Amino acid sequence: MDQHVDVLIIGAGISGISAACHLEREGGGRSYAILERRERLGGTWDLFRYPGIRSDSDMYTFGFGFRAWHGTKILAAGGDIREYVQDTAAAHGVTDQIRYGRRVVRSDFDSASNLWTVRVEREDGSPDEVWTAGFVVMATGYYDYDEAYRPAFPGEEDFAGQVVHPQFWPEDLDYAGKRVVVIGSGATAITLLPAMADETAHVTMLQRSPTYILALPEDDPIATAMRALRLPASLVHRFGRARNIFLQRFSYDMCRRYPRAMRRVLLRLVRLQTGGAVDMKHFTPSYNPWDQRLCIIPRADLFRVLKKGQASIVTDHIERFTEKGIRLKSGEELPADLVITATGLKIQLGGGGVMAVDGEEVRPHERSFYKGVLLDGVPNMSFIVGYTNASWTLKADLAADYTAKLLARMKRGGYDRVTAVGTDGDRAANSILGDSMTSGYIARGNEVMPRQGTRDPWMIHNNYYVDRKALSRAPIDDAVLEFARTAAPGGKAEEKAGEAAASAA
Repeated sequence: MDQHVDVLIIGAGISGISAACHLEREGGGRSYAILERRERLGGTWDLFRYPGIRSDSDMYTFGFGFRAWHGTKILAAGGDIREYVQDTAAAHGVTDQIRYGRRVVRSDFDSASNLWTVRVEREDGSPDEVWTAGFVVMATGYYDYDEAYRPAFPGEEDFAGQVVHPQFWPEDLDYAGKRVVVIGSGATAITLLPAMADETAHVTMLQRSPTYILALPEDDPIATAMRALRLPASLVHRFGRARNIFLQRFSYDMCRRYPRAMRRVLLRLVRLQTGGAVDMKHFTPSYNPWDQRLCIIPRADLFRVLKKGQASIVTDHIERFTEKGIRLKSGEELPADLVITATGLKIQLGGGGVMAVDGEEVRPHERSFYKGVLLDGVPNMSFIVGYTNASWTLKADLAADYTAKLLARMKRGGYDRVTAVGTDGDRAANSILGDSMTSGYIARGNEVMPRQGTRDPWMIHNNYYVDRKALSRAPIDDAVLEFARTAAPGGKAEEKAGEAAASAA
């Protein structure tokens, strides 16, 4: 089956729905479709089903900038987020453009026709499809949905219990009355402990090293007060969003500039909330704040189950699995009926499909990333990639809005090709995920993700205020973008560099 659209969006998660909504908002009458591998929209929020799954960013900034999140909860449950994304798609007329059960395996760009040819496998075994499009938007995030990061542990074959990774949580998993060990110390692990504690015999978080944890109220007290005063919902949202964007950036900058002082603040807050009931060695990382992502918990739920004795934390290394549990390098053995490996995610770009331009395969880790949206030398394709040091959606929305404006600029100028063209000197050694954070997935992503830039517009700042200026307020045309138009079908493309095309803007 061959089908053609002007714009083809890959992925129907937060990023893909944002891209489609911005296309609708920009107008222009372009045909588009969204290809989604799963059978429902939502992306990450449909994939992950483990107990207690929630956002790890506040919903004023994790929600879309163009459609308010009107709840008062600071962190939202995964099901509520998926429903919000679904309602947003419906409200903007996007739902009918989604084609489910379609996995993109290869995308080829042909410079003679200025078209992408996208080969699609059907998950239900139906005949494969071939789509063509003038522009492709990669909105697949950077997680591998098929394979998680899962280190092999010695002696696993001896363990008599069950081992589960949160990414592949069985619907019928029964953990009532069982002794559970959760391996990991990130957002997933600290969510699972309080979510499972009431039903298990005991749940233990086994970590190699501690993580910085910050407890926030369940509901936003300022938003609650503003609602009690019957202020307009739009005002409450605008205020809350602007405030939280500022606070995110301010707290991150403070941690980077004054790490020792912020370390003392964060540890003191934990000490006050645990009340001395838990050994602080389990909450005292060896690294500075924001060298790894800060973990947020609502209403101190993790501390509550620890103080009640329903859960515990062990900081040690695994020597091996045994028949009845896990033996640690200290010699202690943790008894377990169920082990949950919350060990992280595997990084990939573009959903794992192959990309090629005029027959030459594109290797993203060898290229730089223009404004965090366009790959060097890859025409007519944008990538929606969010932040690692703030809410994902803040950057995803900026990238989606920029893509819509770029397409509008091409249409006004009569262009059917745009390419960001860099030089070897524009590429740094580390990836766009950065070298300032030491999280495991950041290090693993260095071999997969595009290179950081050495100068603007190739530098990735991970700063909303800088990116808003570059993506939403700066002119589209610059010296880096090259536009082209095809004189006639099969004819030679006429090319113009960005500066020469600026007069047509």
